[in-house]
Amino acid sequence: MDVYYFYSYGTAAWLATQAAPLISSPTMIVALLSPDVREATTLEVYFSRTLGFTLITLGVLTVLLTGSVPLSSRLSEGTTTETDDPKAPYALPTLTVTALFHAAYAFYGYAMWTKTGVISFGLGTLGSGFLAVIALWCILFASSNGRISRKTGADKRTSGFPFKNTEADKRKHR
Repeated sequence: MDVYYFYSYGTAAWLATQAAPLISSPTMIVALLSPDVREATTLEVYFSRTLGFTLITLGVLTVLLTGSVPLSSRLSEGTTTETDDPKAPYALPTLTVTALFHAAYAFYGYAMWTKTGVISFGLGTLGSGFLAVIALWCILFASSNGRISRKTGADKRTSGFPFKNTEADKRKHR
């Protein structure tokens, strides 16, 4: 499985995992978070479920906008995706935004974990931090297939700064 698809589906699964208790039992969430055991107010239930539905929507949008699910049933004739940069036109911006989202979640979870010592915040930090690192890897290395020269076999996007590539220059002048 491609790392790119792993990230898309992993993000959707992680967000759905976080959304499930918010939607299904907001009263339990309020009981766990508040110092006194009490019933959740109508406003707390509303905000909890709204946040849960928002997380699910964000996960679905991530899968759709990164191109993990083809939105068109028409196949191009004889063309391959080797010359196209990522899987969908909005893949790189979606990756960037969700990477920032996961990094912010991981930072916030870590801050809460160091302040309270609650293990759940530590687990949330690990999950979001892992996805943030995978997204960063995808942005840096999986966003294009590379442009390999047929003559030299070198990547065309590289430069000679600060060192010259004398071997490639020899092949070029033959």
